[in-house]
Amino acid sequence: MMISQKEIEVRYAETDQMGVVYHANYLVWLEIGRAHFIQQLGFQYADMEKRGIVSPVIDLQISYKKPLRYGETATIKTWVESYDGIRVVYGYEVLTPTNEIAATATSKHVCVSKETFQPVLIRKYFPDWHEAYERAKKR
Repeated sequence: MMISQKEIEVRYAETDQMGVVYHANYLVWLEIGRAHFIQQLGFQYADMEKRGIVSPVIDLQISYKKPLRYGETATIKTWVESYDGIRVVYGYEVLTPTNEIAATATSKHVCVSKETFQPVLIRKYFPDWHEAYERAKKR
């Protein structure tokens, strides 16, 4: 199983009145982690979009454990939790600077035609991605 790591410096604008990262900002960080994971596999999400395919989030689960604050560095760990050729479920851990878990999450995606929003088979349209996901996914 492949796990990518991406560090993100917590910016002041990402914090709330309590001085901790506002919960919705974690979703942006998950996207950054996911894009980094895909890049580490050797692909670019933009290349998929150029072919008229997009990959919307169809389900998202997140659990907050510990706060992160301005000036700290968050580490986003990302992996493929499951993959069946149509749907991809990414797993995430967001870590504090002391490697404690700040949040855990999963996001489920499906590839669809940008014009019709009809699902497309990843293994058919993107066989290289399919093979890479098969090798990288959790066993």
